[in-house]
Amino acid sequence: MPRIQFTLEHEYVELNQLLKLVGLCDSGGAGKALVASGAVSVDGKVELRKTCKIRAGQRVTLDDNDIDVIAAA
Repeated sequence: MPRIQFTLEHEYVELNQLLKLVGLCDSGGAGKALVASGAVSVDGKVELRKTCKIRAGQRVTLDDNDIDVIAAA
């Protein structure tokens, strides 16, 4: 399962934008569609809120991809 590390520059990033920023979709709109379809999990639970705030320490999963969100140093 591919692991992606995303360094958070601010307090949070919206879930649909995170998917775009790590390259798992082409746009924020495509990210919203993925979330709405039930394909995205946050910390092991399906997340349907498209603009859910993702903070450092959380893990987002889409298909076989795990995104570990870490705080900027």
